[in-house]
Parts: sequence; structure tokens; C-alpha cells
Amino acid sequence: MPCHDIAVVTLDNPPLNSLDHALRVRIVSALTAAQADPAIRAIVLTGSERAFSAGADVTEFGTPRQFAEPILRSVLEQVRHSSKPVVAAIDGVALGGGLELALACHGRVATRRAKVGLPEVTLGLIPGSGGTQRLPRLAGIDVALGLMLGGTQKTASEFVDTSLFDRVVEGHLLDAACACAAELADAGAPWPHADRIHLDPGYVSTKVSLARQRLNARQRLQPAYAALLDAVAASAGPMDEGLALERSLFLGLIGSTEARALRHQFKAERESARLPDALQVAPRPVSTVAVIGAGTMGTGIAICALDAGLDVILVEQDDAALSRGRHRVADHYAARVSAGKLDEHAAVAVQARLLPTIDWQAIGRADLVIEAVFEELSVKQDVFRRLDAVARPGAVLATNTSYLDIDTIAAVTSRPQDVLGLHFFSPANVMKLLEVIRSRDTAADVLATGMALGRTLRKSPVLCGNAFGFIGNRVYNAYRRQCEFMLEDGAWPEDVDRALTAFGVAMGPFAVADLSGLDIAWRMRLAQAATRDPRERHVPVLAQLCEQGRMGQKSGAGYYRYTDGQRAPSTDETVRGLIEQASAARGLQRHALKADEIVRRALLAMVNEAACLHADGVSSRPGDIDVVLVQGYGFPRWQGGPVFWAREQDRKQLLAELRELVAAGGRGMRLADEAALALLLD
Repeated sequence: MPCHDIAVVTLDNPPLNSLDHALRVRIVSALTAAQADPAIRAIVLTGSERAFSAGADVTEFGTPRQFAEPILRSVLEQVRHSSKPVVAAIDGVALGGGLELALACHGRVATRRAKVGLPEVTLGLIPGSGGTQRLPRLAGIDVALGLMLGGTQKTASEFVDTSLFDRVVEGHLLDAACACAAELADAGAPWPHADRIHLDPGYVSTKVSLARQRLNARQRLQPAYAALLDAVAASAGPMDEGLALERSLFLGLIGSTEARALRHQFKAERESARLPDALQVAPRPVSTVAVIGAGTMGTGIAICALDAGLDVILVEQDDAALSRGRHRVADHYAARVSAGKLDEHAAVAVQARLLPTIDWQAIGRADLVIEAVFEELSVKQDVFRRLDAVARPGAVLATNTSYLDIDTIAAVTSRPQDVLGLHFFSPANVMKLLEVIRSRDTAADVLATGMALGRTLRKSPVLCGNAFGFIGNRVYNAYRRQCEFMLEDGAWPEDVDRALTAFGVAMGPFAVADLSGLDIAWRMRLAQAATRDPRERHVPVLAQLCEQGRMGQKSGAGYYRYTDGQRAPSTDETVRGLIEQASAARGLQRHALKADEIVRRALLAMVNEAACLHADGVSSRPGDIDVVLVQGYGFPRWQGGPVFWAREQDRKQLLAELRELVAAGGRGMRLADEAALALLLD
């Protein structure tokens, strides 16, 4: 139907029509003009195929533009009280404030593929322009709670049984929206609006109470979740009262440490995925990836590549190992099908792009090769010697090492410029972090290829310099070492784990060690023993546990004892005895450590190491360190990362505490001096 008497207002702020101040001004101006024009009887708001609007411009947060009139609430009030019906025509995404704008309209038409969501909780906020009041009324309390608490996106086709959309169409969006607007105009005022939908207070109260009970421990540590539920509970009352409460809660959150930390992490993730300007070159094309090693890590990497639409050659040394790897991949996709997350035909099509083989000559077809073999230098060097002989010229050769020197691995090839590190985190098909490690000779386009691959795999790639442990393991080792010092000083493993999980880390360091296997760290320390200064403070407990066969969960005991897969609530006498012996050998009088002291010492150790590695050039940007620790090591996202945390502290006190921490650690600990700290925090 032609829109000859309907004003079409197009949101135009590429790429995603973020609702910055300039766009808000233009929307109000267009609405005012349309309402004043007697030839216009209805209004359609639309965007682009990519986005109706992705919501607020986060770069305005904390600036005067954020609260410059017209704020979004003012725009929505003009829509709400329009003398002519307003219909939102939605394609692409309608997120946050973009969805709130659509919710304030009198009608909504969307394409089936359009995606909607209110992800504010992931930024430590709640919807601040009516989302908590209108979405429950239009989509139902259950759907609204799921969408807002999860911070997820859903397609318009998933809302066909609700009142959220008047029409969901395959195509001709604008025509359908104009037809909807014309029908509303023909019907006359009052126009349909969420305000006129009333919810059952008892039902809303029950659902909100259940949602509070179901919040997990990490959600309970973030004030946005409780605030969101408070706001949604008000949707059972008068609209204006709910809007007022929502706004008050929103304003209380926007300056909170958690919200600022989450905005910092959001910005840091966007920046970390970009190479520094000096290294900005075109990547090499990659359509086929070879993965050497079909163990847990190798098959996880293969699944990532398959999910990204790449062809994968999975290489093993014998048929038995290859068969195990092939079955891991098949089991993964079978589980996806059983869970309803993947169509069976799609699963078959994905696996058709996998070539399992023991023939190394097949690697010659690959554009990029990733080895995922045993973490031992000689083993990886042998692999790269073979790769040098079979990989095609120009192919990128990547090692998945966690600690080893990339230069030493690259040196066994005739093409060190084609070698880099791609450090995946386990499970590789789940974890978002990818450390991209630059060796001495790595070509710029090879680095660009590694970063581009990370984005193709839908990961967060972070550029790292070639130094022991790169960014993540180097900081984590310093953190874990400090936690072991606290055992000698007087804490038990459960004291440390409990304090740090209360701060928000996903798992305490000793629970993590048991989960991953104590023998991994033990082997690494054995390899370093010959070069370690004997005067260096070294806690022997981990080695002693391994020598007793206590390798963690897989052996039934580590720092904790496990019965039927369950962790004991506290450490047993064997562990406590070893810890007490270590304290006595060092001449330490054990004393209980308070939770806040445990947390602060752990964070100070991370900050000190972060400052040292940044001063050494291992990280390109301070924010990269926070991305690595949050994405790969369970650091609480709403705490921003160790760099953000350090920036929140008094600089003089922080430096004094770092000096004290390093002095207590003794020989082997390097102090991040004032200059290194300034590089990190300024």
C-alpha cells in the first residue's frame, strides 16, 4: 500500500542508528512536523535493513550529551501522546533504547528476522525509558523477564503469540507498516498503547519472586539484577508510577562502580579486537584450516572453525586417536541436535566440511594450520619441522602453546615470518578469548590474519607479545602464587576460594587447580626448576600433593577431596598438614586472614604483574589485560578487570601496598615501579 498520506521518518545514524543526541533531535523535529501537517494522518518510524536502532550511544554516557534534551524519555513521551498514530517498522536489530522507542509506539511491524532485546543489565543498568513497564504488558511477564534478565536477543518470529507485534512479515516491511498505520488512523483515537494493558498484580508478584530466587551467586553481586526486578514488579501498577520508579533506579545505577566497570569492559573489548594502527594491513584469506591434534583442545578448535563456516582438516598420528577425535566432534553436534539448538540436516552439512586424516600431505590444502599437541617444546618443534615440509607457501602456521617461546618454535622452520601463536582457552568451542601472539619475525599480515580469524570464530582476539605466559597466564601465575603465599601465612584453600568467589571470580584458584589438574602446573614448575633461584620464595604444597598422587578432580583428590564427583566442604588433614609444614619450614607464625585482605592481596599481585608486563610491551593497551582476565580467567566482568580496579584506588596508597606486597614475597618478585604503574593507569 502506498504511504502517500503517511509520514515515513527514517532513523539515519549509521551503522546501527544509535540514539545519540543529534538523532534524538531529528526524530523530535520530524514528529513535530508530521503532527502539524494536515495532509499527514499517521507516522511510521523505520531504520535500515541492519538496524531499526541498537539503542543508546554508550560514548555519551557520563557526558553532558547523555542528559541533553530531548532525552530519550522525552522523545518517547512525544510518541506516546501523539495526535496521530505512530507505528514502528523494524528490521535488523531493535535493542535497548531502540526497542523502548518501538514499545512506545501505537503499533509495531517487524520482519521475521528482526532481533529485539533489552540488554541493559549486561552494562550494569536497567532499561531507563519504559522498557521494564511496557515489555511485560505487551509480551507477557515471563517473556519480558527472560529477555531482560538474560540480556539476550530474540527474533520477531518468536513473539507471534504475544501482543508485541501487530504483524510479523517476510518482506515489504514499509508497505505493511503503512497499512498498519492507516488502519489505526481509520479506527480513530484513542490509539492502542501499552498503558492500557493491565497485569494481574498477584501473578506479577509471584513471577518476580521466583526470578529473585533463581538469581545465581554472581547475579546477586550485581545491583542491576535486583533493581531490574524491582522495576518489573511495578509494571502491575499504574504506568506513570512504574515509569517514575524505573527512572529513579536507572539514575541510581548509571554512576555505580559496576556500571562504569561494565562500560569499560565493553569499550576495551571493542578496542582489543583491533590491531594497533602501525600493524593495520590486509589479512591473508582463510577458507581451510588444518588442526594438528584431535584431543579435547584440537577438536574444540575444529568445532569453532566448522561453526564459522570454514573447511577443517583434522590430523592425528594414528587411526585410534583420530577415531576418538572424530567421535568427539560427532558427539558435540549430536548433543546440539538433541538440545534443539541445531537442525539435524544442518549438523550433517557442518560435519561434511570436516576431513579427519592421518595423512600429513592433506595439510598442503590449508590456508592456516593450528597445532594443538602436548605442551612440550620438543614435541611442538617436531610438529613445526613437519609442517614446514608439507604446508603450502604462504600458509599461516600457528601454535596453541600456553607458555612456550614462539621464537624458539618458529626457528625450526624456514619461514618464521609465517608463524604466530593462537592461544585458545578450554573448552575452545565455548571460551571467547583468543590470545594472538606476535613472535620476533611474525609478518604484519600474519598477525592481521590471526586477529581476523578470531573475529571469524566469534571470539575476542587480543594481541600479545612473546613472553612467558603471554598476558593471561603471566598475570594468573602471579595471582595463584600470591594465593599460595597466603596458605603459608595462615589461610586454608577454602578461605581463599570463598573470599574470591564472594568478590565475584567464577571459581577460586584452588578449585580451578583441582579442576584443570594439578599436574599441569607441576610439570611447568619442574621444567623451570633448573633456572629458578633457590633463594626465591617457593611454596612446595602443590608438588607434594602431586607426589602423593593427588592430581585434582580426575584422581579424586587435590587441594580438596572428591567423593562421587562432589567437592568436600573443606580441605582434609593431609592438605592441612602439608600447609602447616610449609609454614613451619619458612618460620612463619600462622594467623587467620580476613576475606578483604585475601581479596586485596590477590588483586595487588595481579596489578603488579600487569604493570610489569605492560611496561615490557607484552600488552598493546592496558584495557587488553582486563579483556584477557575477564574473558579467559573468570575475573568478574562487573569489576572491570585488574586495571580498572587499580584505577579506582588511591595512586599513592596503591604503590605503597605494592611495595609491601613485593617485599613480603621476597626474592623472585619484581616490583612494578611508579613509572610502570603510570603506564598502566594513565
